[in-house]
Amino acid sequence: MRATVKDVAKLAGVSPKTVSNVINGVVFVRPETRARVEQALSELDYVPNMSARGLRNGRSGMIALALPDLLRPYSAEITHLVVELAHERGWGVQIEQTAAEPKREFELLSKGRAHLVDGLILNPVNVDDSAIMTAGPLPPVVLIGDVDQDVVSQVAIDNLAAARDLTEHLLAQGCRRIAAVGTPEVPRGSSGAGVLGGSADAPGTAASRLRTAGYRQALEEAGIPNDPALEINLDRWRPEGAATVVGKYLTEHELPDAFFCFTDTLASGALSALWSAGVGVPEQTLVAGFDNILESQFMIPPLTTVDFDRRAFVQSALDLLAERMADKGAPPRRVIIPHRIVERASTRTTR
Repeated sequence: MRATVKDVAKLAGVSPKTVSNVINGVVFVRPETRARVEQALSELDYVPNMSARGLRNGRSGMIALALPDLLRPYSAEITHLVVELAHERGWGVQIEQTAAEPKREFELLSKGRAHLVDGLILNPVNVDDSAIMTAGPLPPVVLIGDVDQDVVSQVAIDNLAAARDLTEHLLAQGCRRIAAVGTPEVPRGSSGAGVLGGSADAPGTAASRLRTAGYRQALEEAGIPNDPALEINLDRWRPEGAATVVGKYLTEHELPDAFFCFTDTLASGALSALWSAGVGVPEQTLVAGFDNILESQFMIPPLTTVDFDRRAFVQSALDLLAERMADKGAPPRRVIIPHRIVERASTRTTR
């Protein structure tokens, strides 16, 4: 006979309500109590009746995760953690690729309003293009990433400070001419000043604008004039794109002291272009990335990069989403996850 919530509660020595809180994952339960309930669930081989639960509480037991580009290793790592940590809360995950298209975000928000999913984690690349700004009443939504908004709860890292810190690391190695790979394209007729203010017509993604701002800030604080020729534009953050633009750059410009690539995948493309051109790293130039993807430590040479606790990042996003699911009227909160510089061989030099 199929075990019930009451059976689990009796075995664990708790109330049926506590068992439901553990299963639904939206109310805090003390770790020792949760452990007893989970042990009882396992012993009784309890299987929740999702249809009945949905009828009772209006929930599907599913959330949605939408990322711009699922081909990126960073996206794969985030997706893996969301699925695993959501599973611990008893949630299933629907995965979508938005490709930075607001229409796909609208479709997911519609599913949330129709209770086909209980909540959404979105990663828009630009807040002005995001459906959250124009979609009307919102279901429970949490943003991850870099856009600047105060509409819904959000988890992010301080991109400006992280880019500044990494640029300062390169400056500390004696570098003065530091190329930045992944900067936003400057509109024709613009000197570039003011482009990073976050206006609706600012080019590039929020991340590219913030990281460029941090890079420029570090140079300014070091008394080094910003050289627009050292800012290498890239519309899509893919390794093949970085290999192409860095390869072209090497044929037209003097070799910089270092390349600050705005993601590790861009750094992998830059390393490939440098290898093809016969340029030694770190002997002739330094290379650094951003994100500390799993592959970064296995690049040749191992890559210096910006790191942050991705598990804490995803856990915070799920915590915020649980808050919104429990109380749609709760004020939005913003959680900033600390970052650090991981120094590896790509920036170690005796120059």
